[in-house]
Amino acid sequence: MTDAPLTPHEAEDALAAEYVLGVLDLAERAEAEARMKRDPAFAAQVAEWEVRLGGLNEGFAEAPAPDLLPQIEARLFPKVQRRRRGGVLGWLAGAGVAAVLALASIATLAPPRPELVATLTTADHRLAYAVTHFGETLQVTRVAGVPAVAGQVHELWIIAPDTNPVSLGLLEDKPLVVTYPTPPDGFVFAVTVEPAGGAPGGVATGPIILTATVGDAT
Repeated sequence: MTDAPLTPHEAEDALAAEYVLGVLDLAERAEAEARMKRDPAFAAQVAEWEVRLGGLNEGFAEAPAPDLLPQIEARLFPKVQRRRRGGVLGWLAGAGVAAVLALASIATLAPPRPELVATLTTADHRLAYAVTHFGETLQVTRVAGVPAVAGQVHELWIIAPDTNPVSLGLLEDKPLVVTYPTPPDGFVFAVTVEPAGGAPGGVATGPIILTATVGDAT
């Protein structure tokens, strides 16, 4: 007796589940991400599986999430005086952290499997970005929702503890791919809405619409 073949809908649902679980190889994952960009129905299936599999964390005791938004806002939007006094030192500190992290990255001979680092999503899951890492590459893909309206753009920031925010790039139609080591637990990702072309002078100006802390349960 053999198992009956999956229907097309069942195969799509299984692919969405495997994508969320992170068991696809690099080529399959890239194909699934490309499909999410052009197929809203498949993107919705992925979002549904993210919600379903979130229940796996129910066996752990819940702890109130710290209110980090004021701290993130303070670091993304520092006062003018503070920026004038510490702008150069803050930039040097951020550059130093980036250099240390770059030196800590290790090249591997075998292609690594993508690892989900964080998911930035609104409470209603209408807008979501998945942050994955493989090798020395960080990839950020919009898995639900639409890009910013004309004249604006979503910009991704990473904030290491006790350092100034650093922009990783703009989130547009294509996935954002940057060379970056694995972000350690405690690093914060944030997405702001900025003018087309990105934050002027590399300093965030728009509202924060999404945040996620590396290592936090989702």
